[in-house]
Amino acid sequence: MYRSDIICVTNRIICESSGEPFLDRIKKVAEAHPHAIILREKDLNLSEYRVLAEKVSEISSIILHNFYELVLEDTNCSDSSAEKNDTYTRLHMPLWKLAKLRDENPDIYVKLCSRLKELGASCHSVEDAVLAESLGCTYIIAGHIYNTDCKKGLEGRGLDFLKEVAASVKIPVYAIGGITPDNIREVRNAGAAGACIMSSAMLCDNPAKLIKSLCPN
Repeated sequence: MYRSDIICVTNRIICESSGEPFLDRIKKVAEAHPHAIILREKDLNLSEYRVLAEKVSEISSIILHNFYELVLEDTNCSDSSAEKNDTYTRLHMPLWKLAKLRDENPDIYVKLCSRLKELGASCHSVEDAVLAESLGCTYIIAGHIYNTDCKKGLEGRGLDFLKEVAASVKIPVYAIGGITPDNIREVRNAGAAGACIMSSAMLCDNPAKLIKSLCPN
């Protein structure tokens, strides 16, 4: 069994644009055994996201995105299902929002952190990475590293940026942006603990084959 260090980030819009139902794609991705799946659906409001998270968490353990309120809901903390409990103890947040929560609602921030097993944030500079670690993040996502259609017109920050970020913190750094089987070795050599994929995970014919091709031999 290969060891996965690949995080898959969801985008149901690009998935469904190909004609595939989103939950069907989640099943395929989950069967590929990535390191984690981040349910990142930025167009949804809290109520809509809650419904989707419940459906997806029945298929696979996930990392929630943005909506920290779901972690704080007592029904999620007291549920007897171990899998559901795991879903609601893993969260990825925009860095600015996490910092704002700490500064403006410290009691909620402390309560949130006490309930989380994993907390991540996306970082675009060394300063971001240092801040994320100080906020209690257990991992960060750094990018974008290479040019990618998801960030058209924006030059990738490159491997030197990734090296600087990885050297600035003690927590795992996952690279994102244009990651392929052809370049992932140099990403790991730059200090990344692994990598994140979104478009390829949502659109490829065979997620298991893709993720295996990205994992260390």
